[in-house]
Amino acid sequence: MQEILETDSHLVISALQGDAAAGGVPLALAADHVVAREDVVLNPYYQHMGGLYGSEYWTYLLPRRVGAEQAAALTQTFTPVGTRRAVGLGLLDATFGDSLASFNAQVRGLAERLARHPDREHWLEQKRQARARDEAVKPLSVYRTEELARSHECFFGSDRSYHEARRRFVYKLGAPCAVTPAAPVAFQAVVAQA
Repeated sequence: MQEILETDSHLVISALQGDAAAGGVPLALAADHVVAREDVVLNPYYQHMGGLYGSEYWTYLLPRRVGAEQAAALTQTFTPVGTRRAVGLGLLDATFGDSLASFNAQVRGLAERLARHPDREHWLEQKRQARARDEAVKPLSVYRTEELARSHECFFGSDRSYHEARRRFVYKLGAPCAVTPAAPVAFQAVVAQA
């Protein structure tokens, strides 16, 4: 994912044909343009997986898209987000395509328009400048280190909630176990206006 975030020679499009949850949401948000089919559901919540924290640069990507307050709300409650609301929140740039064929055709059209757009080089320069500003405030490596430290605690700490949730999922034993409420995540505002 770091490679997507650091790509400064191309505009990157995420095109979600199906639902995305937990780490799938920040993976999509790493792109410059994020679009989805009309009936897609997003759920950036990790806690139902036994308190799993996640390590996909989500503490950078989610607040960058929706702001720190909304990022905290989305990750602390199990509330799926439909495409209309996702566009309103800024999780998605657009939603279209009532069928897979229609969606794919419209994504191809979007990619062609962006590739040929006369402002493309200007947008790429803005992208490079925004990434440099964000890196100066807090490097991606720091986000990764912090997220991996929290994930390490989920895997190897004394709380066994993640392991129980994983066991129940693998053996199809029903709903995940009760989760110990995680400490609220504090997001540092590092969003650069591009």
